[in-house]
Amino acid sequence: MANQDTIKLLKECNAGAKMAVTSIDEVLESIKSESLKKILVDSKKAHEDWGDKTHVLLSEYHDEEKEPNPIAKVMSWLKVNVKLMQNECDAEVADLITDGCNMGIKSLCKYMNKYKEADQESISIAKQLVTLEESLAVELRHFL
Repeated sequence: MANQDTIKLLKECNAGAKMAVTSIDEVLESIKSESLKKILVDSKKAHEDWGDKTHVLLSEYHDEEKEPNPIAKVMSWLKVNVKLMQNECDAEVADLITDGCNMGIKSLCKYMNKYKEADQESISIAKQLVTLEESLAVELRHFL
């Protein structure tokens, strides 16, 4: 049986992966560059894979997934749609997703610090998600 810190960290990783997938879905239709689209489609797939992995682990621990914060989802949707209404270009998409990466990194680091008793597997997943976010932000710099 996993301790509560492990379960809580996995839930946050799961919610973060879902939030990333939702955010990428919101901008995909606005992208003009095939290279940017490929980067984001690949990142979406990676986030889906991590979401699936955390889902499986939570199921093994007889616990449920956590949905992203509804307020955060609404705020993200509003920001994306307002920004893209004003300026629908790849640079704006890259800027929005970079902001999302930075928020994801901050959140995951905060939760890793908060849930210090989490097991090594869940800490490793959180660290790999941080690395995924950092790598995506670096890849997007070319489009800013």
